[in-house]
Amino acid sequence: MLLQKERKKIVEYGLKLKEKGLVKLTGGNLSIYNRKENLIAISPSGIPYEDIKLEDVVIIDPIGKIVEGNKKPSTEYRIHTKIYNNLDDINSVVHTHPIYSTTISCMKEEIPPIHYLVAYSGKKVPCAKYAPFGTKQLAKNTMKAIGKNHKAVLLSNHGLVTIGQDIKEALTINEIIEYVAQIYYRTKSCNNPQPLNKKQIKDAINKIEGYK
Repeated sequence: MLLQKERKKIVEYGLKLKEKGLVKLTGGNLSIYNRKENLIAISPSGIPYEDIKLEDVVIIDPIGKIVEGNKKPSTEYRIHTKIYNNLDDINSVVHTHPIYSTTISCMKEEIPPIHYLVAYSGKKVPCAKYAPFGTKQLAKNTMKAIGKNHKAVLLSNHGLVTIGQDIKEALTINEIIEYVAQIYYRTKSCNNPQPLNKKQIKDAINKIEGYK
């Protein structure tokens, strides 16, 4: 069985997504890229996280071809491969549908530096243009929005994608950005968002980089 270590983490962290309320039913997906083997372990499509077994995790190559597994990979595998093929330091992608991040994505808005924790993404959380789920265009839009300087991106009318050097970082950023999204939603409800200025968010980014 290929990538047993990565398969175990996909099962483990898939349950964490559910426990933390970041997904509903079979929504969302996650993957880990083993660059040494040049293979990706990705969650299967349409299976509840609590039912996913090691053998259900699909192994694909960087162009999305199934190498091992009898299940279909997540419908969003193109987002994952697009990111891995463009960002050499990223080895995990987590895609979720949390309430507040998704709400803001449905307004087609980015999240400004309303709180210093936005620095876990970068200077902001950009919002990718809408495209139907599972399409090459959505993968292209996602990569364009996330660029080289962000670790989180909203997908218009869809949800949230976060990335990291490992799956722990990708999930941590997902949780943090959902928290910030809730804060932003509430300040907008009060009609008085007051984001940090450029220097303040830059200082926060530098501090967080030193804290990791």
